[in-house]
Amino acid sequence: MNKLKIAVIGCGNISIMHLEAIVALEESELVAVCDVKSDRAEQTAQKYSVKAYTNYKQMFECEELDAVHLCLPHYLHIPVAIDAFEAGIHVLSEKPMSIKYEDAVRAVEAAEHYGLKYGVIFQCRYNTPSMLVKRRVCDGSLGAVKCGRTTLTWYRPDYYYDDSDWKGTWDKEGGGVVIDQAIHSIDLANWIIDSEPVEIQSSLHSRNHKCMIVEDSAEGLIKYENGALLSFYAMNNYLTDEPIEIRLLCENGKAVFSYDKAVIEYNDGRVEKVNNMPQKIVSYSGGKDYWGTQHAVQIRQFYRSVVGFEKLEISGREALKTQNIVCQIYKNNDTNVGMSQ
Repeated sequence: MNKLKIAVIGCGNISIMHLEAIVALEESELVAVCDVKSDRAEQTAQKYSVKAYTNYKQMFECEELDAVHLCLPHYLHIPVAIDAFEAGIHVLSEKPMSIKYEDAVRAVEAAEHYGLKYGVIFQCRYNTPSMLVKRRVCDGSLGAVKCGRTTLTWYRPDYYYDDSDWKGTWDKEGGGVVIDQAIHSIDLANWIIDSEPVEIQSSLHSRNHKCMIVEDSAEGLIKYENGALLSFYAMNNYLTDEPIEIRLLCENGKAVFSYDKAVIEYNDGRVEKVNNMPQKIVSYSGGKDYWGTQHAVQIRQFYRSVVGFEKLEISGREALKTQNIVCQIYKNNDTNVGMSQ
């Protein structure tokens, strides 16, 4: 199989999770990187011995690309994705798809119109604990989810936002702790519940960050068509990043899991435990611990779908489910935070 020719657009912090995977996987060849900050583009290009660009449209014209990875500020995901589809290029985007649901729908429709693959990164679905709980719900061992809760207590100091020209803004990031941090745990719970949300309630607050107007605290309730209830709580004022926790009460037992481990207690007294055992595809030389190493697993699955070996598992159409929930959390909140959106 000829290697897919790949470029990365956006050379910020998260890009290393993509770059290291691209150069390690046998399915892909990194040929170019792009960033509007020329020094960052050049530095990354030199590290990986590829071409540097500051204009992605010029890169589309000059390179024969099969796919691009989008590691951009949230508000740029959709316009760049659509430009790539119009150029005949497959797209793998970092989460979230967008800051507005209707824009995410446009991108999905564009990909489908051009017959191109559109993947969205939710790498935590590939963690061993997440996969075990999903499997036990699907195979009937746990039965359907009756209710659940997600909890995230992390820390983002003021300088996290001060050092960025887009973090902590409505027009560029699209929100705060929900769209940037809690989106993964909400996605995992929603993926496992696997039903249509019929009502979403939320309260959002900016409690401790004077340098931004988006929320640093959020809680709410999601009601599903199948009767399941999901409560969520998230905040980034805790001074450290505690492990996220998802609890699911099911027909035949309960599951408690994080990114690192899962414990399932069945009603008949059986207990099933597992620790995260990530696939050793890439030895990442950077990144944050809570990102894990499963980017490489999802990236390889995306490539295999591009060449027709597998069905794309986390497509744009699939990611719309979580995008809708996140956008409804902001739209339906009962405080003034985000009402100007």
